[in-house]
Amino acid sequence: MTEKDLRENQPLKGIKVLEFGSFIAAPFCTRLMADFGAEVIKIESPTTGDPLRNWGLAKYEGKSLWWPIQARNKKCITLNLKEDEGTEIVKKLVKEVDIVVENFRPGTMERWGIGYDDLKEINPSIIMVRISGFGQTGPYKDKAGFGSVGESIGGLRYVTGYPDRPPTRIGVAIGDSLTAMFGVIGALMALHHRDKSPDKEGQFIDAALYESVFAVMESSLTEYMKVGAVRERTGTFLPSVAPSNNYPTKGGEWIVIGANSDNIFKRLTKVMGMEELAEDERFATHNARGENQEEIDKIISNWTIKQDMNDIVSTLDEAGVPAGGIYSVEDIANDVHYHARDMILKVMDKQMGELYMPGVVPKMSGTPGEVKWTGPELGEHNTEIYKDLLNIGDDQYTELKERGVI
Repeated sequence: MTEKDLRENQPLKGIKVLEFGSFIAAPFCTRLMADFGAEVIKIESPTTGDPLRNWGLAKYEGKSLWWPIQARNKKCITLNLKEDEGTEIVKKLVKEVDIVVENFRPGTMERWGIGYDDLKEINPSIIMVRISGFGQTGPYKDKAGFGSVGESIGGLRYVTGYPDRPPTRIGVAIGDSLTAMFGVIGALMALHHRDKSPDKEGQFIDAALYESVFAVMESSLTEYMKVGAVRERTGTFLPSVAPSNNYPTKGGEWIVIGANSDNIFKRLTKVMGMEELAEDERFATHNARGENQEEIDKIISNWTIKQDMNDIVSTLDEAGVPAGGIYSVEDIANDVHYHARDMILKVMDKQMGELYMPGVVPKMSGTPGEVKWTGPELGEHNTEIYKDLLNIGDDQYTELKERGVI
Protein backbone atom coordinates (compact mmCIF):
# COMPACT_ATOMS: atom_id res chain seq x y z
CA MET A 1 0.00 0.00 0.00
CA THR A 2 1.15 3.52 -0.74
CA GLU A 3 1.10 6.20 1.94
CA LYS A 4 -1.94 7.71 0.22
CA ASP A 5 -3.77 4.36 0.37
CA LEU A 6 -2.98 4.08 4.07
CA ARG A 7 -4.28 7.58 4.77
CA GLU A 8 -7.50 6.89 2.87
CA ASN A 9 -7.99 3.68 4.85
CA GLN A 10 -8.14 5.31 8.27
CA PRO A 11 -9.84 3.14 10.89
CA LEU A 12 -12.67 5.58 11.71
CA LYS A 13 -13.36 6.67 8.15
CA GLY A 14 -17.12 6.72 7.61
CA ILE A 15 -17.90 7.34 11.29
CA LYS A 16 -19.67 10.64 11.92
CA VAL A 17 -19.34 12.37 15.29
CA LEU A 18 -21.35 15.32 16.61
CA GLU A 19 -19.52 17.32 19.30
CA PHE A 20 -21.15 19.55 21.90
CA GLY A 21 -17.96 20.46 23.73
CA SER A 22 -15.92 23.31 25.10
CA PHE A 23 -12.49 23.76 26.62
CA ILE A 24 -10.69 20.45 26.96
CA ALA A 25 -12.26 17.06 27.75
CA ALA A 26 -14.95 16.61 25.08
CA PRO A 27 -13.00 18.46 22.36
CA PHE A 28 -9.89 16.36 23.06
CA CYS A 29 -12.03 13.20 22.91
CA THR A 30 -13.28 14.10 19.44
CA ARG A 31 -9.87 15.31 18.30
CA LEU A 32 -8.50 11.82 18.93
CA MET A 33 -11.30 10.38 16.81
CA ALA A 34 -10.79 12.97 14.07
CA ASP A 35 -7.06 12.15 13.90
CA PHE A 36 -8.03 8.66 12.75
CA GLY A 37 -10.56 9.60 10.13
CA ALA A 38 -13.85 10.26 11.93
CA GLU A 39 -15.86 13.13 10.47
CA VAL A 40 -16.30 15.35 13.53
CA ILE A 41 -18.90 18.12 13.36
CA LYS A 42 -18.32 20.54 16.23
CA ILE A 43 -21.24 22.71 17.35
CA GLU A 44 -20.44 26.15 18.75
CA SER A 45 -22.41 29.18 19.89
CA PRO A 46 -22.92 31.64 16.99
CA THR A 47 -21.78 34.55 19.17
CA THR A 48 -18.84 33.24 21.19
CA GLY A 49 -17.72 29.84 19.95
CA ASP A 50 -15.62 27.54 22.10
CA PRO A 51 -13.82 29.66 24.75
CA LEU A 52 -10.65 27.75 23.86
CA ARG A 53 -10.46 29.87 20.72
CA ASN A 54 -9.18 32.63 23.00
CA TRP A 55 -7.26 30.60 25.59
CA GLY A 56 -3.60 29.67 25.99
CA LEU A 57 -0.54 30.73 27.92
CA ALA A 58 1.04 32.16 24.78
CA LYS A 59 -0.70 33.67 21.76
CA TYR A 60 0.25 34.72 18.26
CA GLU A 61 -1.08 38.13 17.27
CA GLY A 62 -3.84 37.70 19.81
CA LYS A 63 -4.86 34.27 18.51
CA SER A 64 -4.90 31.08 20.57
CA LEU A 65 -2.16 28.58 19.76
CA TRP A 66 -4.11 25.83 21.52
CA TRP A 67 -7.20 26.05 19.32
CA PRO A 68 -5.52 24.94 16.04
CA ILE A 69 -4.41 21.73 17.76
CA GLN A 70 -7.54 20.92 19.75
CA ALA A 71 -9.87 21.49 16.78
CA ARG A 72 -7.69 19.99 14.07
CA ASN A 73 -9.41 17.78 11.50
CA LYS A 74 -12.86 18.96 12.66
CA LYS A 75 -15.72 20.70 10.87
CA CYS A 76 -17.16 23.61 12.85
CA ILE A 77 -20.72 24.86 12.65
CA THR A 78 -22.62 27.41 14.72
CA LEU A 79 -25.97 26.70 16.38
CA ASN A 80 -27.94 28.31 19.19
CA LEU A 81 -29.06 25.42 21.37
CA LYS A 82 -31.26 27.66 23.52
CA GLU A 83 -33.60 28.18 20.56
CA ASP A 84 -36.23 25.53 19.75
CA GLU A 85 -35.20 25.66 16.10
CA GLY A 86 -31.64 24.96 17.19
CA THR A 87 -32.59 21.78 19.00
CA GLU A 88 -34.74 20.72 16.06
CA ILE A 89 -31.66 21.00 13.85
CA VAL A 90 -29.76 18.84 16.36
CA LYS A 91 -32.42 16.16 16.00
CA LYS A 92 -31.95 16.21 12.22
CA LEU A 93 -28.18 15.96 12.61
CA VAL A 94 -28.49 13.02 15.01
CA LYS A 95 -30.12 10.99 12.23
CA GLU A 96 -26.90 11.37 10.24
CA VAL A 97 -24.25 10.56 12.88
CA ASP A 98 -22.91 7.58 14.82
CA ILE A 99 -21.57 9.24 17.98
CA VAL A 100 -22.50 12.28 20.04
CA VAL A 101 -19.98 13.71 22.53
CA GLU A 102 -20.95 16.33 25.13
CA ASN A 103 -19.52 17.79 28.33
CA PHE A 104 -22.35 19.89 29.74
CA ARG A 105 -23.40 19.63 33.37
CA PRO A 106 -25.76 16.61 33.76
CA GLY A 107 -29.35 17.49 32.92
CA THR A 108 -28.52 20.36 30.55
CA MET A 109 -29.24 18.47 27.35
CA GLU A 110 -32.36 16.94 28.88
CA ARG A 111 -33.68 20.45 29.57
CA TRP A 112 -33.18 21.25 25.90
CA GLY A 113 -35.00 18.09 24.87
CA ILE A 114 -31.90 16.47 23.37
CA GLY A 115 -30.80 14.10 26.15
CA TYR A 116 -29.85 10.51 25.44
CA ASP A 117 -33.41 9.18 25.71
CA ASP A 118 -34.59 11.86 23.27
CA LEU A 119 -31.83 11.15 20.78
CA LYS A 120 -32.13 7.36 20.83
CA GLU A 121 -35.80 7.68 19.89
CA ILE A 122 -34.62 9.44 16.74
CA ASN A 123 -31.62 7.17 16.13
CA PRO A 124 -31.65 3.91 18.16
CA SER A 125 -28.07 3.21 17.02
CA ILE A 126 -26.69 6.44 18.44
CA ILE A 127 -23.73 6.25 20.82
CA MET A 128 -23.45 9.13 23.28
CA VAL A 129 -20.31 9.96 25.25
CA ARG A 130 -21.27 12.06 28.27
CA ILE A 131 -18.35 13.73 30.04
CA SER A 132 -18.93 15.50 33.35
CA GLY A 133 -17.24 16.21 36.65
CA PHE A 134 -19.00 13.59 38.76
CA GLY A 135 -21.04 11.49 36.35
CA GLN A 136 -24.69 11.37 35.37
CA THR A 137 -25.85 9.82 38.68
CA GLY A 138 -25.04 10.05 42.38
CA PRO A 139 -25.32 12.80 45.00
CA TYR A 140 -22.59 14.96 43.38
CA LYS A 141 -23.93 14.81 39.82
CA ASP A 142 -25.21 18.40 39.86
CA LYS A 143 -21.96 19.88 41.16
CA ALA A 144 -19.81 21.91 38.81
CA GLY A 145 -16.70 19.90 38.04
CA PHE A 146 -13.63 21.12 36.18
CA GLY A 147 -10.59 18.92 35.65
CA SER A 148 -8.85 20.50 38.63
CA VAL A 149 -11.65 19.32 40.93
CA GLY A 150 -11.65 15.89 39.33
CA GLU A 151 -7.91 15.59 39.99
CA SER A 152 -8.50 16.58 43.61
CA ILE A 153 -11.50 14.35 44.35
CA GLY A 154 -9.90 11.54 42.35
CA GLY A 155 -6.93 11.46 44.72
CA LEU A 156 -4.17 12.63 42.38
CA ARG A 157 -3.47 16.05 43.86
CA TYR A 158 -3.20 14.62 47.38
CA VAL A 159 -0.14 12.59 46.37
CA THR A 160 1.41 15.25 44.10
CA GLY A 161 4.15 17.41 45.57
CA TYR A 162 6.53 17.32 48.52
CA PRO A 163 5.64 15.98 51.98
CA ASP A 164 6.45 19.26 53.75
CA ARG A 165 4.48 21.44 51.31
CA PRO A 166 0.83 21.81 50.23
CA PRO A 167 -0.51 19.61 47.43
CA THR A 168 0.30 20.87 43.96
CA ARG A 169 -0.95 20.33 40.44
CA ILE A 170 0.54 18.59 37.44
CA GLY A 171 1.54 21.15 34.82
CA VAL A 172 -1.17 20.11 32.32
CA ALA A 173 -4.92 19.40 32.50
CA ILE A 174 -4.39 15.69 33.04
CA GLY A 175 -7.87 15.04 34.45
CA ASP A 176 -9.53 16.32 31.28
CA SER A 177 -7.16 14.40 29.03
CA LEU A 178 -7.62 11.13 30.90
CA THR A 179 -11.39 11.45 30.72
CA ALA A 180 -11.19 12.22 27.01
CA MET A 181 -9.24 9.02 26.45
CA PHE A 182 -11.66 6.93 28.51
CA GLY A 183 -14.43 8.53 26.45
CA VAL A 184 -12.76 7.36 23.23
CA ILE A 185 -12.26 3.87 24.63
CA GLY A 186 -15.93 3.70 25.63
CA ALA A 187 -17.10 4.96 22.25
CA LEU A 188 -15.00 2.41 20.35
CA MET A 189 -16.22 -0.46 22.54
CA ALA A 190 -19.81 0.71 22.04
CA LEU A 191 -19.23 0.89 18.27
CA HIS A 192 -17.90 -2.66 18.25
CA HIS A 193 -20.85 -3.91 20.29
CA ARG A 194 -23.35 -2.05 18.12
CA ASP A 195 -21.92 -3.28 14.85
CA LYS A 196 -21.89 -6.93 15.89
CA SER A 197 -25.37 -6.92 17.45
CA PRO A 198 -28.42 -7.82 15.32
CA ASP A 199 -30.44 -4.72 16.23
CA LYS A 200 -27.49 -2.29 15.95
CA GLU A 201 -28.39 -0.84 19.33
CA GLY A 202 -26.40 2.10 20.65
CA GLN A 203 -25.73 3.12 24.25
CA PHE A 204 -24.34 5.99 26.30
CA ILE A 205 -20.96 6.22 27.98
CA ASP A 206 -20.84 7.99 31.35
CA ALA A 207 -17.28 9.32 31.75
CA ALA A 208 -16.63 11.26 34.96
CA LEU A 209 -13.53 13.36 35.50
CA TYR A 210 -12.94 12.18 39.08
CA GLU A 211 -13.40 8.51 38.12
CA SER A 212 -10.96 8.77 35.23
CA VAL A 213 -8.33 10.10 37.62
CA PHE A 214 -9.18 7.54 40.30
CA ALA A 215 -8.84 4.75 37.72
CA VAL A 216 -5.09 5.42 37.39
CA MET A 217 -4.39 5.63 41.12
CA GLU A 218 -2.84 2.15 41.09
CA SER A 219 -3.41 0.06 44.22
CA SER A 220 -3.91 2.95 46.64
CA LEU A 221 -7.51 2.02 47.50
CA THR A 222 -6.73 -1.67 48.06
CA GLU A 223 -3.76 -0.76 50.26
CA TYR A 224 -5.93 1.46 52.42
CA MET A 225 -8.91 -0.87 52.66
CA LYS A 226 -6.78 -3.92 53.47
CA VAL A 227 -3.99 -2.62 55.70
CA GLY A 228 -4.88 1.03 56.37
CA ALA A 229 -2.00 2.43 54.33
CA VAL A 230 -2.47 5.97 52.98
CA ARG A 231 -0.15 7.11 50.22
CA GLU A 232 1.33 10.52 50.93
CA ARG A 233 3.29 13.07 48.91
CA THR A 234 6.87 11.96 48.37
CA GLY A 235 8.29 14.56 46.00
CA THR A 236 10.52 13.16 43.28
CA PHE A 237 10.85 9.56 44.47
CA LEU A 238 8.70 6.52 45.13
CA PRO A 239 9.01 5.14 48.66
CA SER A 240 10.97 1.89 48.84
CA VAL A 241 11.84 2.03 45.12
CA ALA A 242 15.48 2.97 44.62
CA PRO A 243 17.33 4.26 42.83
CA SER A 244 14.56 5.99 40.86
CA ASN A 245 14.80 9.74 41.21
CA ASN A 246 15.91 13.05 39.73
CA TYR A 247 19.64 13.69 39.97
CA PRO A 248 21.59 16.91 39.29
CA THR A 249 24.18 17.18 36.50
CA LYS A 250 27.21 19.40 36.00
CA GLY A 251 25.43 21.94 33.81
CA GLY A 252 22.51 22.45 36.17
CA GLU A 253 20.13 20.15 34.28
CA TRP A 254 18.39 17.22 35.92
CA ILE A 255 18.44 13.60 34.84
CA VAL A 256 16.02 10.82 35.77
CA ILE A 257 17.63 7.43 36.43
CA GLY A 258 15.53 4.32 36.97
CA ALA A 259 17.79 1.54 38.21
CA ASN A 260 15.72 -0.05 40.94
CA SER A 261 15.93 -3.65 39.72
CA ASP A 262 18.97 -5.60 40.89
CA ASN A 263 20.44 -6.29 37.43
CA ILE A 264 20.10 -2.71 36.28
CA PHE A 265 21.52 -1.40 39.55
CA LYS A 266 24.62 -3.52 38.94
CA ARG A 267 25.00 -1.94 35.51
CA LEU A 268 24.69 1.52 37.04
CA THR A 269 27.37 0.82 39.65
CA LYS A 270 29.71 -0.38 36.90
CA VAL A 271 29.20 2.86 34.95
CA MET A 272 29.82 4.82 38.15
CA GLY A 273 33.00 2.87 38.83
CA MET A 274 31.54 1.76 42.17
CA GLU A 275 30.75 -1.90 41.60
CA GLU A 276 31.23 -2.57 45.30
CA LEU A 277 27.87 -0.89 45.96
CA ALA A 278 26.09 -3.84 44.35
CA GLU A 279 27.64 -6.12 46.97
CA ASP A 280 27.05 -3.78 49.91
CA GLU A 281 24.33 -5.26 52.13
CA ARG A 282 22.66 -1.83 52.30
CA PHE A 283 22.15 -1.80 48.53
CA ALA A 284 22.51 -5.37 47.27
CA THR A 285 18.77 -6.04 46.91
CA HIS A 286 15.69 -4.10 45.91
CA ASN A 287 14.32 -4.21 49.46
CA ALA A 288 17.62 -3.15 50.99
CA ARG A 289 17.91 -0.16 48.66
CA GLY A 290 14.35 0.80 49.55
CA GLU A 291 15.27 0.86 53.21
CA ASN A 292 18.37 2.96 52.49
CA GLN A 293 16.87 5.14 49.80
CA GLU A 294 18.17 8.48 50.97
CA GLU A 295 21.70 7.19 51.27
CA ILE A 296 21.90 5.62 47.81
CA ASP A 297 20.33 8.69 46.20
CA LYS A 298 22.96 10.89 47.85
CA ILE A 299 25.76 8.69 46.50
CA ILE A 300 24.33 8.81 42.98
CA SER A 301 23.77 12.58 43.15
CA ASN A 302 27.40 13.13 44.18
CA TRP A 303 28.40 11.24 41.03
CA THR A 304 25.93 12.77 38.54
CA ILE A 305 26.66 16.34 39.55
CA LYS A 306 30.18 15.92 38.19
CA GLN A 307 28.93 14.65 34.82
CA ASP A 308 27.82 16.46 31.68
CA MET A 309 24.20 15.70 30.76
CA ASN A 310 24.83 14.49 27.21
CA ASP A 311 27.78 12.36 28.28
CA ILE A 312 25.97 10.70 31.15
CA VAL A 313 22.86 9.93 29.10
CA SER A 314 24.98 8.43 26.33
CA THR A 315 26.96 6.33 28.79
CA LEU A 316 23.90 5.06 30.61
CA ASP A 317 22.17 4.27 27.29
CA GLU A 318 25.13 2.13 26.23
CA ALA A 319 25.01 0.33 29.56
CA GLY A 320 21.29 -0.37 29.33
CA VAL A 321 20.35 1.81 32.28
CA PRO A 322 17.03 3.68 31.81
CA ALA A 323 17.80 7.39 31.95
CA GLY A 324 16.80 10.66 30.38
CA GLY A 325 16.93 14.39 30.86
CA ILE A 326 13.93 16.23 32.24
CA TYR A 327 12.87 17.92 29.04
CA SER A 328 11.44 21.37 28.58
CA VAL A 329 9.41 21.96 25.44
CA GLU A 330 12.56 23.51 23.95
CA ASP A 331 14.36 20.22 24.48
CA ILE A 332 11.46 18.34 22.88
CA ALA A 333 11.41 20.64 19.85
CA ASN A 334 15.08 19.90 19.18
CA ASP A 335 15.11 16.17 19.90
CA VAL A 336 15.95 13.96 16.91
CA HIS A 337 13.80 11.07 18.14
CA TYR A 338 10.65 13.21 18.24
CA HIS A 339 11.31 14.33 14.67
CA ALA A 340 12.14 10.83 13.45
CA ARG A 341 8.79 9.53 14.69
CA ASP A 342 6.73 12.42 13.25
CA MET A 343 5.82 13.66 16.70
CA ILE A 344 6.55 17.26 15.69
CA LEU A 345 4.41 18.04 12.67
CA LYS A 346 4.63 21.15 10.51
CA VAL A 347 1.20 22.20 9.26
CA MET A 348 -0.21 25.32 7.62
CA ASP A 349 -2.88 27.37 9.35
CA LYS A 350 -4.97 29.73 7.24
CA GLN A 351 -4.65 32.56 9.72
CA MET A 352 -1.26 32.06 11.34
CA GLY A 353 0.73 30.35 8.62
CA GLU A 354 3.25 27.67 9.52
CA LEU A 355 2.61 25.94 12.86
CA TYR A 356 4.20 23.02 14.65
CA MET A 357 2.03 20.68 16.70
CA PRO A 358 2.19 17.25 18.37
CA GLY A 359 1.90 14.28 16.04
CA VAL A 360 -0.75 11.58 16.05
CA VAL A 361 -0.77 8.91 18.77
CA PRO A 362 -0.76 5.92 18.63
CA LYS A 363 1.16 4.83 15.54
CA MET A 364 -0.77 2.30 13.45
CA SER A 365 0.99 0.29 10.76
CA GLY A 366 -1.99 -0.29 8.47
CA THR A 367 -4.38 2.59 9.18
CA PRO A 368 -2.37 5.54 10.50
CA GLY A 369 -3.86 8.83 11.64
CA GLU A 370 -3.20 12.17 10.00
CA VAL A 371 -3.49 15.91 10.56
CA LYS A 372 -5.37 17.22 7.52
CA TRP A 373 -6.12 20.77 8.68
CA THR A 374 -5.94 22.97 11.74
CA GLY A 375 -8.83 24.32 13.81
CA PRO A 376 -11.45 25.96 11.55
CA GLU A 377 -12.87 29.44 11.82
CA LEU A 378 -16.17 29.93 13.65
CA GLY A 379 -18.96 28.55 11.47
CA GLU A 380 -16.59 27.67 8.65
CA HIS A 381 -18.55 24.57 7.67
CA ASN A 382 -22.07 25.95 8.09
CA THR A 383 -22.81 25.88 4.37
CA GLU A 384 -21.51 22.34 3.91
CA ILE A 385 -23.42 20.85 6.83
CA TYR A 386 -26.66 22.80 6.70
CA LYS A 387 -27.12 23.02 2.95
CA ASP A 388 -25.40 19.88 1.70
CA LEU A 389 -26.00 17.42 4.57
CA LEU A 390 -29.38 18.63 5.88
CA ASN A 391 -30.64 20.09 2.58
CA ILE A 392 -31.67 23.41 4.13
CA GLY A 393 -32.65 25.79 1.33
CA ASP A 394 -31.02 29.16 0.70
CA ASP A 395 -33.95 31.21 1.98
CA GLN A 396 -34.31 29.22 5.20
CA TYR A 397 -30.54 29.23 5.71
CA THR A 398 -30.45 33.04 5.38
CA GLU A 399 -33.38 33.45 7.75
CA LEU A 400 -31.84 31.19 10.41
CA LYS A 401 -28.57 33.04 10.14
CA GLU A 402 -30.19 36.48 10.43
CA ARG A 403 -32.09 35.43 13.55
CA GLY A 404 -28.98 34.05 15.24
CA VAL A 405 -30.10 30.41 15.21
CA ILE A 406 -27.03 29.37 13.22
